[in-house]
Amino acid sequence: IIKRAIEVYGGSSYLNVRTLTGRGLFTAFQDGISQLPAKFVDYTVFPDQERTEFTGGGTHVIQVNAGDQGWIFDGASKNLSDQKPEQIEDFKFGLKTSIEYLLRGAWRKEGGKLSYLGRREAGVGKRNETIRLTLPDGFWLEYEFGARDGLPAKIIYVRKHKNLDSGQIEEMTEEDRLAKPITIDGITAPWVVDHYIAGKQASRISYDAIEYNHPVPGSLFTKPTSIKGLK
Repeated sequence: IIKRAIEVYGGSSYLNVRTLTGRGLFTAFQDGISQLPAKFVDYTVFPDQERTEFTGGGTHVIQVNAGDQGWIFDGASKNLSDQKPEQIEDFKFGLKTSIEYLLRGAWRKEGGKLSYLGRREAGVGKRNETIRLTLPDGFWLEYEFGARDGLPAKIIYVRKHKNLDSGQIEEMTEEDRLAKPITIDGITAPWVVDHYIAGKQASRISYDAIEYNHPVPGSLFTKPTSIKGLK
């Protein structure tokens, strides 16, 4: 199933992607209702560097991660600061729950184990092949792939959240639904990613453009000494 997914994503062309530059809209949802979208530009250098710039509604936010380091610029408060440890861990968690984590094989280095869960309903006349990846610490992810086309369709996992009302820690199911696959330069990717928490939509990423293997300057990930040094 994984081998087929890699092939439909572009085979060696997909695996040889080293940089990705994406542009589009990010929309947060509150109680299932979409909020005002923000434009974003995202620069990714595999395996663990990412810079995302958000603009819209008079705001400008830059979030940068590179391995164990990270910083944030908030244009509203004119504040340039290092990321907190929990923010860096959140970034690493995002890497672990991405489709690239599975298809590029990073889980193998961590001793993950795969199991096949069978087929699931995926709409009228559609089925998804489902596999589970379990890591040594017990954390698991389930991946669904179209039985007909082999395309990655869903990523499901359970994450701990703090209940704002009770203050208690609760486990909630999260899900990424991958849609609108588009092929450019022989490489296919989902151009819409909908994120759900406990069955309610929390966000949508919608790409307008994606460029592969274009040069991404290393200076984009270096924290400037002052706001004036921002690029």
